[in-house]
Amino acid sequence: MNDMSRTPGSMLLSDVAEFLWHEADLLDRKDYDAWLSLWTGKGHYILPIGDTPDAELADALNLCYDNDKMRRDRIARFQAGFSISSAPPAETIRTVSRIVIEAAEGDRVTIRSAEHLIEDKFGRQRVWAANVTHRLIRVDGSFRIEDKIVRLLNSDGMLNSFSYLF
Repeated sequence: MNDMSRTPGSMLLSDVAEFLWHEADLLDRKDYDAWLSLWTGKGHYILPIGDTPDAELADALNLCYDNDKMRRDRIARFQAGFSISSAPPAETIRTVSRIVIEAAEGDRVTIRSAEHLIEDKFGRQRVWAANVTHRLIRVDGSFRIEDKIVRLLNSDGMLNSFSYLF
């Protein structure tokens, strides 16, 4: 299908899907420096516990609530091998699906998607599923992540340490 026959909504969905798949690929390859470059300096990477509403996440107990400095610190620990949970690092394969554009205003887009992550570590595989919200902004013809909220299924249940990012 050529671009002339595509609607603006289908072009946006295609661009968003390509971005989300690129992000998943970077994380699976552990190309953390490239992943960090996908972010604006202001955003947060959040893994909430339970069903905390988005507006209350800053004041809630979360598995992870990383601003720019904390994201960079987490990546530095992964890359240096100083994190007990990342020695050795897990191999992962992500599948991103059910991509829904929730809002689009100007250069800002909010996306909901589903993610399945398969982790292989010490010869054992575990499967994680999450509902993910990305708040993106278009910068220089591409997207940058302002916020990423990963709502793991069973986030308030028994979880193990993670040696990777969702």
